[in-house]
Amino acid sequence: MSATNTNTDHMRPAENAVTAELSTQEQARLRAPFHRERVFRNFSYFSPLVILLLWEISAQLGAIDRRFFPPPSAIAETFLSMIVSLELFRHIGATLQRVAVGFLMGAIPGLFMGIFLGLFLRPRQIVGPILAALYPVPKIAILPLILLVFGTGDMSKYVIIAIGVFFLMYYNTFGGVRQVPQIYLDVAQSTGANRYQVFTQIALPSALPQIFTGLKLSAGTSFIIIAAAEFLGARSGVGFFIWSSWQTFSVTRMFVGIVTISMLGYLTLTLIDLIERRVVPWARN
Repeated sequence: MSATNTNTDHMRPAENAVTAELSTQEQARLRAPFHRERVFRNFSYFSPLVILLLWEISAQLGAIDRRFFPPPSAIAETFLSMIVSLELFRHIGATLQRVAVGFLMGAIPGLFMGIFLGLFLRPRQIVGPILAALYPVPKIAILPLILLVFGTGDMSKYVIIAIGVFFLMYYNTFGGVRQVPQIYLDVAQSTGANRYQVFTQIALPSALPQIFTGLKLSAGTSFIIIAAAEFLGARSGVGFFIWSSWQTFSVTRMFVGIVTISMLGYLTLTLIDLIERRVVPWARN
């Protein structure tokens, strides 16, 4: 009996060592995907810098035509000089003001129209086909008509942005409302909930993830539209700056405008994403 216990006592340290080794290997195996994900995430932060570096080297070596693709160092120098002279801020302010007003003019009606038609069948059967027929019309194609009606001032810029934003917000909100489980609406009706309660407590929270998707698409589209709208009938704005630089063949300044509007769109989408994380934390899962 004592011999058996002695043998068992001698075997336990070896078994514990094997178990510890297996546990370490298992932990390493489980950590491997997270380690790879961290590596790729860190690389994604620097990948734009790699592209800029290759661009700079190619331009300096003459592998690309500097007349059409000036090196990033020259673009950065022009960018800084325009910041110091405050010229760039004047164009940025004009563009942001037009985008903000046009975005609100289109997003708010699109939001409520999407919720309303998503909840009620009869209005959807009447209004839905009309919106479906108008949506495919290119927004830039009707810009001459809008300029004819509203003139070349800022109102025409507001209207063309609002039209583009409206449809994106409408369809994303409508899709979010239509995905609300029917049992939620049935329970609300059986408990005597009124339309306002159905809207605020069921339809709107359920559609929030889709609504934020619509906000991101609308924000990006707003900058695309305003850049094209400012080509015509504008004396300020990033789009006007890009167009005037093209007319004078100031390629470096033109790239400054392109980079600027790209940064404005990126910062706007980042802001909306931060708001989404606060308002709809469950959407990330």
